[in-house]
Amino acid sequence: MALTVGVDVGGTKVAAGVVDEAGNVVAQVRRATAAQVEGAAERTIAELVAELASAYPVEAVGVGAAGLVDETRSVVRFAPNLGWREQPLRALLEDATNLPVVVENDANAAAWAEYRFGAARGRDDVVMVTVGTGIGGALVLGGVLYRGGFGLAGEVGHLVLDPDGPACGCGRRGCWEQFASGNALLREARARAGQDRAGARLLLGLGDGTPEGVAGPHITAAARLGDPVALAVFAHAGFWLGRGMAELAAVLDPACYVVGGGVSEAGELLLAPARAAFSQHLMGADVRPRAEILAAEMGNLAGIVGAAELARLRH
Repeated sequence: MALTVGVDVGGTKVAAGVVDEAGNVVAQVRRATAAQVEGAAERTIAELVAELASAYPVEAVGVGAAGLVDETRSVVRFAPNLGWREQPLRALLEDATNLPVVVENDANAAAWAEYRFGAARGRDDVVMVTVGTGIGGALVLGGVLYRGGFGLAGEVGHLVLDPDGPACGCGRRGCWEQFASGNALLREARARAGQDRAGARLLLGLGDGTPEGVAGPHITAAARLGDPVALAVFAHAGFWLGRGMAELAAVLDPACYVVGGGVSEAGELLLAPARAAFSQHLMGADVRPRAEILAAEMGNLAGIVGAAELARLRH
């Protein structure tokens, strides 16, 4: 059975795994890296690939990186957390590993894993929404990973839902991720806890007793215990998550949405209000089929598995 290596590159670590044709990770290695040190991430990737290739007959390497990747899947145009700008990563790694290399955006790699082996199996038109610190996204349309004319498609978190909304790091206002991301969830929780300390008793008790002491995991834990403020925060974030999905449906008409990322671990606390808002705001909701909204299944392995499978296919 053919084996490939998938690499998931983060700002503080690089994880790599040998993946078979069924999407199983048969070996995995991980190493911390000082990404802002010039050349550190590239050296770490090459070292991990060499370690795996010495033990397994791998035929290609796929690399998923959090950044803007060009249409040839060769150059990382911009990856702020990795210190890369116009980085010819494919050529560098092919020279270092003597293996064919495919470079892909990390959300695209995760979406491909969910499409091939996870929650979106059997569905050819899929939007993946990753809800973490911000909101990322990726599109599988007609069974093909859609990259756009310049390789930059899928940045759904910067769909503007309210031009008068909060300022976004991209320089605009009211982007989707300002309403439904982990940062948005935390901002809303602290604001509501400050306004209703009695209602947020459980939430505040999980931290240091102050709104500023509330952390992301506290919100999920408190909501599961029935804290009314924490539940309201998830209802608010879920509403905006579903609202954004409804806007995307008018353009893309996917068969399903797969929701991944750290915040999605809250499960139905987030997805139930998202489905309700999606139905409420979907254009033509009374006459059109309803897309499924599903939780991602591949977890932390999605980036490795998706990158490895894209390297295997090399398309």
